[in-house]
Amino acid sequence: MSSKPMVARGVAAAVAAAIVYLSFAGCGYRLRESSQPMGNELTSLAIPLMESTSSTIGFEAEFTQIVREEFIRYSQVPLVPRERAAAVLIGRIHEIRTEPFSYSLNRTQVQDTTRNYPVTRSRWLYVTMDAKLVESATGKTLWEVNGLEEKSTYTVGTDPLANRAYERSAIEEIARRLAERMFQETMERF
Repeated sequence: MSSKPMVARGVAAAVAAAIVYLSFAGCGYRLRESSQPMGNELTSLAIPLMESTSSTIGFEAEFTQIVREEFIRYSQVPLVPRERAAAVLIGRIHEIRTEPFSYSLNRTQVQDTTRNYPVTRSRWLYVTMDAKLVESATGKTLWEVNGLEEKSTYTVGTDPLANRAYERSAIEEIARRLAERMFQETMERF
């Protein structure tokens, strides 16, 4: 068997690999670490307390902490105070609303008549917000997404304290999902 066909195959493979490499390099494709933003270099980030115009109060600090933890866990970009940050991630929650998700029927006897009353057993919880990343030095908006919305369900029972705990858990779950989306926008969008 001649070594010429093997050499020709090797050369052809090397040429094909070079073409693939050059086509990726020519179109701007490059490998990067997933914890680093694409494009512009983000040297530091501030995430101030999320604002809320919703009628639900008292969750803003927890929500902000969950967003910060997402960046701390998956990014190599240091979180710093707003005055020292290269960029600021600003979030504003517009609305937190609930809607019934599932019901059960309670049968009640009223004056010799049986009545069925629907009772809510679980609810949808929706959170709608806007988020943007602003360059500190110029005030330029690097990315902005309005109307981010996530939803989750939670159980409703007869104990108001338990209901409140279930609702808080649903808000935390939604905050984690929204934090993930803001992280992805920051690291992959620009």
